[in-house]
Amino acid sequence: MKRRAVYLALIVAVVVPHLTKLHETEAHDHHRHMEIAAAAMVPAAPKLPRDGWGATASSEDDPAAQVLDGNRATIWHSRWRTATSLPQWLTIDMRTPQRVSGLVYTPRSDRKNGWIGRYEIHLSLDGNAWGAPAITGTLADDDTVKTIGFAVGSARYVRLTALSEAGDRGPWASAAEIDLLGDPGLPPPTQGDPSVVGTWGQPIGLPLVPAASAVLPNNKLLMWSAYAVDNFGGANGYTQTAIMDLTTGQVSNRRIDNTGHDMFCPGTSMLADGRILVTGGSNATKASIYDPRADAWSSAADMTVGRGYQGQTTLSTGEVFTVGGSWSGGRKGKAGELYSPRTNKWRSLPNVPPAPFLTADPAGVYRADNHAWLFATSGGRVFHAGPSAKMHWVDTAGQGKVTDAGARGEDAMNGNAVMYDIGKILTVGGAPAYEKADATKAAYTVDITGTPTVRRTSDMAAARAYLNSVVLPDGTVVVVGGQSYPVPFSDQTSVLTPELWNPATGKFTKLAAMPTPRNYHSVANLLPDGTVFSGGGGLCGKCATNHPDGQIFVPPYLLNPDGSRKARPVITSAPATAAHGATITVGTDRAVKGFSLVRISAVTHSVDNDQRRVPLSSTAVSPTSHRVAIPADPGTAPPGNYLLFALDTAGTPSVAAQLRL
Repeated sequence: MKRRAVYLALIVAVVVPHLTKLHETEAHDHHRHMEIAAAAMVPAAPKLPRDGWGATASSEDDPAAQVLDGNRATIWHSRWRTATSLPQWLTIDMRTPQRVSGLVYTPRSDRKNGWIGRYEIHLSLDGNAWGAPAITGTLADDDTVKTIGFAVGSARYVRLTALSEAGDRGPWASAAEIDLLGDPGLPPPTQGDPSVVGTWGQPIGLPLVPAASAVLPNNKLLMWSAYAVDNFGGANGYTQTAIMDLTTGQVSNRRIDNTGHDMFCPGTSMLADGRILVTGGSNATKASIYDPRADAWSSAADMTVGRGYQGQTTLSTGEVFTVGGSWSGGRKGKAGELYSPRTNKWRSLPNVPPAPFLTADPAGVYRADNHAWLFATSGGRVFHAGPSAKMHWVDTAGQGKVTDAGARGEDAMNGNAVMYDIGKILTVGGAPAYEKADATKAAYTVDITGTPTVRRTSDMAAARAYLNSVVLPDGTVVVVGGQSYPVPFSDQTSVLTPELWNPATGKFTKLAAMPTPRNYHSVANLLPDGTVFSGGGGLCGKCATNHPDGQIFVPPYLLNPDGSRKARPVITSAPATAAHGATITVGTDRAVKGFSLVRISAVTHSVDNDQRRVPLSSTAVSPTSHRVAIPADPGTAPPGNYLLFALDTAGTPSVAAQLRL
């Protein structure tokens, strides 16, 4: 019955054509002051990894293989240079039999020629015997991605047959990309050597869709959604939260009313004393603070400007800088301001206007000032790395100042950026518009240790927007989720294969595919044991793309080829606090190669501006005792809570000790 229920939910989601979904602005008004009952939330069937697959066609002038190349700009097209006729077919060979429950058809986006209208899908184990169609139907005459669900079956070959061209325009057929969906009741297939690709744990059911999350110093993970567990809209004055105990796996949830703050789409920062500052969002001027020691929420002073989707980060001074955020609080100039935890006051920065930070998004300032990538540096300054092509330095002293720092590349809305080493930033993916624009595979490194230097590193295997990136203790970066054609509240064009970037080579490696799409409103966090939590996506009410769940990814550095866990070093002693410039003594159970700090992670809308890795200098006093130097400059390691990792000669990290600077 469980598998039947999942299948029926999938069919409802994908066969009912073109259910209209509200844009966030429309939903904001439509749901104001309304309670929405929790919808049935069923994860979509996973896309099967396409590595090694082949494609053939009844005829072709544009090769059939191009439906598997991950590039929406390249297509298969039936023969058009000479006479042809329908039906035309396209066959996918998965090389080995697999359980299949659907086909995802991505039409060409440059013109209408060959868009498929009436269709049949057949399955075969040998490529000869096809039997009755698994499903027949008619596709809409537009360029939206179409997902066609059918009864789960075993097949090596899947054939899509075009019986007519949409709109009855001609005797042709075409496709930009073809994906196949696996069995929603089974885990994803084994995908290679775990010591190379890693592994995913079992899905973890959650009481809400985690659109924001923060690692707590007591080995717990805080998550929240909005006023509802599966929806957003309005300014309701309360927020649904959950806490997962990473030691026991237990999850608790509660509604936070006392701050009068609906914390959907906020700015999020980890303060110097370990508390979490959440600003703006649906209640645009509100600010709230969570204290993990007391497990309590309290109100902070209201911002001077209402904001939502702003950029925000904690500075070397312990203050918090925020800028932009026209999604909420009015579409107007959202100049920068500064919060002081010491005085609980905000200070305006009139000379830090939003204009320098804007992208060329076609929606204007409503989108163009969203989710700035901000990195604290020395003396209370901030480096702005994107998503606009232009970069900047921000001085927060006095009334503030913005100066040009050169160009990175192209606008990269809903791309991602992470500081993987001291003064070194990796930027990945994004698109020229917040939604409905082809994403990019491009990745850049930006070195801000001197005059900013930008280099194009190797491209990712897949184009992505709405992705998350997480720096690991060894300086590699895991890139998770996203869509090649970003559309909010959709699982179409999802990228299910994460990638690992290595700073030593500048190259990306494909990792084990995840079964659940993680797109708009998803999160990812480095956990104290060196694994990565990935969760959420959706938060769209009664829709089929809510994902109230998460999974933990075990990176390759923790695994042997047989999937067993590697022996890892253990930190036997370390101080709980340290001053900048101090030298601390750290004990381990064996000799180690080195140490690194990773600032504890807090993310919303895939943005985690406080995340950074700081490799540390160390000297071995004995094989198990080490003198470790803490950077003297708080611009290198801003004050706050960090994960302290020891790494052995193979690069295997310890479970982290927690250290407050």
